[in-house]
Amino acid sequence: MNEKELQQLSISAIRATVIDTINKAKSGHPGMALGSAPIMYTLFTRHLIADPKDPLWFNRDRFVLSAGHASSLLYVMLHIAGYKVSIDDLKAFRQLGSLTPGHPEFRHTAGVDATSGPLGQGIAQAVGMAMAERAVKAQYPQGKLLCNHYTYALCGDGCLQEGISQEAISLAGHQKLNKLILFYDANNITLDGKLDLSFSENVKLRFKASEWNVLEVNDGNDVEAIDKAINKAKSSKSKPTLIIVHTIIGYGSAKQGTNKVHGSPLGDEDGANAKAFYGYKFGQFEVPEEVYNHFKNTFIKRGEEAHKAYDKEVNAWKESHKGAAKRFERALAGDVSAYFTKEPKFAEDDALASRNASGKCLNELYNKIPFLMGGSADVAGSVMTKIDGGINFEPKTAKGRNINWGIREFAMASAQNGMLLHGGVKTYVGCFLVFADYMKAAIRMAALSRLPAIYLFSHDSIAVGEDGPTHQPIETLAMLRSIPNFNVIRPCDSRETYAAWKRALESKETPTALILSRQNLPILGSKYKEVSKGAYIISKEKDHLDATLIATGSEVGLAVEAQQELLAKGIDVRVVSMPSWYDFDSQSEEYKQGVMGICRCKRFAIEMLSTFGWHKYAAHVMGIDTFGTSAPAKAAIASFHFLKEDVVKFVEEGLK
Repeated sequence: MNEKELQQLSISAIRATVIDTINKAKSGHPGMALGSAPIMYTLFTRHLIADPKDPLWFNRDRFVLSAGHASSLLYVMLHIAGYKVSIDDLKAFRQLGSLTPGHPEFRHTAGVDATSGPLGQGIAQAVGMAMAERAVKAQYPQGKLLCNHYTYALCGDGCLQEGISQEAISLAGHQKLNKLILFYDANNITLDGKLDLSFSENVKLRFKASEWNVLEVNDGNDVEAIDKAINKAKSSKSKPTLIIVHTIIGYGSAKQGTNKVHGSPLGDEDGANAKAFYGYKFGQFEVPEEVYNHFKNTFIKRGEEAHKAYDKEVNAWKESHKGAAKRFERALAGDVSAYFTKEPKFAEDDALASRNASGKCLNELYNKIPFLMGGSADVAGSVMTKIDGGINFEPKTAKGRNINWGIREFAMASAQNGMLLHGGVKTYVGCFLVFADYMKAAIRMAALSRLPAIYLFSHDSIAVGEDGPTHQPIETLAMLRSIPNFNVIRPCDSRETYAAWKRALESKETPTALILSRQNLPILGSKYKEVSKGAYIISKEKDHLDATLIATGSEVGLAVEAQQELLAKGIDVRVVSMPSWYDFDSQSEEYKQGVMGICRCKRFAIEMLSTFGWHKYAAHVMGIDTFGTSAPAKAAIASFHFLKEDVVKFVEEGLK
């Protein structure tokens, strides 16, 4: 068998196995998977550097399937390329508990570098990976030895219609991420029909306007043309590259070129016809030994040799650069334990807005943790992410760790996911709390992918004031708290803010949001070490417990003020600071009952945000279930009855 025949047999085997995988599941998306098979074949056999025996090897090339609905293609590639994805795993595609779920999931399937499926996010995650590759390389004198690889991604028409794609494309072009290569499967079909029903822009000019190189392959089955385009893309010195590959959706099917093959199995009859069209004469789920050997002699051999050479060079470097090596190892592990040595001290009169306390803490951490980097969506001066003397992360100063994300909240959050998926850095991003809605899908992706992302959300209540209801979050915190595996911490003062930062940075698999105030907050009787428990008694009752006031953030100080007034009226209450529902819910029942101290019917929750969800902790909830108002902060707070006397009245009436 000559090389051309082996190439054709391999691509046909990939396509045939995709058909079998989807038919067996009676569910899946064969269209793009069949059309893009030659792209994946060319990438794996001729370019991609990775090691199936060590799927998380740090210096591997990264690949993101942004069009995650074509997951069957990725799983078939991983199987043939020697990853721990068996034929039985392919037969269990989309079934309960299988290693081959409907869309790719990071940490779940060996060889999957990013969770994807919600269209467009894969592009942004790939941008983040390329940013991290450049950053890690620049942060060490011998960085080119430690981190030097390409990031590839495959998208379709749908990805490019999502708004996040343009945010990410613009950012990548601005950052001149020349080691980012994006394949665009241009098949001119979406689920509802022909692409021109909804999309008529010139993609080539769009990318060029965003400072990308653009290459084009007119025949998606032309391996040599695809290979030539990849080689040219890899030679780019200053721009990311888009490779537009014109394909036929559902190639080989009787329904090829139509939306009917986008998201439905071909079935046995059409599947057999397609295999005959490919000239593929093997049985279901049968991959010829020649194909396996072809991948062993190309992809697997190349990856093993590169990995072996990398380990040899890096181990020698570690012997002669022990200090830098220790730092590198900590960065790869995300280990910050060495940088937290003692509890910070605060003067009792040191009243700061928690956003200012966070900024102060961040500046200290930035100087201690050499792999901590991040920034905000053009609000550094408001969210306090500005680093004193910090260097910006830009093409000419890649060692800089201050990122100017621009007004791109969604791409910012998704690219942070990509940076954490890549590894070697600890990251944070920031904006106003109300704009967390722009980021929601990426935040959810971080939680699903178990990434320790950090979000700094300031302007956390109606105390935003004059900007009014468009900028005053009401329901946003309830939304964030509803996300599984997501820790929301709303600190009441500077001490709790520092503790919240510690909690966030030490997290390994759970993202964390710090909810920060615009207004000054007094130092209370807060307990640094108790913050990690989610809730604790911040001000105990005097003699006998009549009720418990539970509050977060700025409202903790309000509850403490009301506590004294209530005591003068003969009502003895304790105040519980509850910065994190997530952490509190993970405590033992004994601890939780000990903190609350009294039955739910005599608990009062106080928060200047939606009451949604609070009733699981308290029978009485003082909150806001309407939109805010435009007025100076004090007037806005008073208009919603969040003054000391209002809390006193609320408790008195509740106890009656």
